[in-house]
Amino acid sequence: MKDVGAAAPAVELRALSAPAAPGVPGLALRGLDLRIAAGEQVAVIGASGAGKTSLLMALACAVRPAGGSVSLFGRDPWAMPARDLRRLRGRLFLAPQVPPLPPRQRVVTAVLAGRLPAMGLLQSLRTLWSPRDAGLAQAALAELGLADKLWLRVDRLSGGERQRVGLARALVSQAGLWLVDEPLSALDPTRARGVIDALLGAARRDGRTLVCSLHQVDVARERFERIVALRAGVCVYDGPAAGLDDAALRELYAGEVPAAPEPGDASPAINLLPESMCR
Repeated sequence: MKDVGAAAPAVELRALSAPAAPGVPGLALRGLDLRIAAGEQVAVIGASGAGKTSLLMALACAVRPAGGSVSLFGRDPWAMPARDLRRLRGRLFLAPQVPPLPPRQRVVTAVLAGRLPAMGLLQSLRTLWSPRDAGLAQAALAELGLADKLWLRVDRLSGGERQRVGLARALVSQAGLWLVDEPLSALDPTRARGVIDALLGAARRDGRTLVCSLHQVDVARERFERIVALRAGVCVYDGPAAGLDDAALRELYAGEVPAAPEPGDASPAINLLPESMCR
């Protein structure tokens, strides 16, 4: 785990409790304490229903805390005026497991939508109508193995290709905090490692903070320096990947270490993140 020194945290949670989504009864996160420094990359693991997506939703300011506090870049988002909160959300990028890509849209336009939060209204409309930064989109797609898909329509892509287009949005965005939910669910093991390497490489190169939920424990242990493990909405491990042994994983996953996904490029499972948060 890298030495974060006295750097101001990008994320600081204190005794955070929160529901899975607005209006949903019960708590998905319970008394969570977490500190992530600016420029740090963290994998979040845990069984289905452990609270991984709920954590990303809380960090994306999509869910108001039921208890405790959230601090992003040193500020409480829920104590901000509405205008300041909108600006803060422009510094966040939430990449859901299934990106909300309009099927008839060109890939270049879909990728460059990742830059819209930093644009004014007129510039945003121009970008959607006539993309002017195709080279930027091309470079991001190339990092994810999709260099030849720039001018295709989204509905011509496989499920795994659409998932990578959603991640390319993060690469072109100007957000300081990337919140990435299950980015490997539609990818075979070899391609999955290449995608994680691209995300980590870009985050480290550009000083972005990355919080990435994963079911692929082997990838988390191999590629990330720090792992946070959740069980039933509670943090049960937070430390270096090397410190998370097989015995701890068996306990975390109720006796069964999750296997890597089978080879293939299947369509990912339905994800319920609101489209308004999927920049």
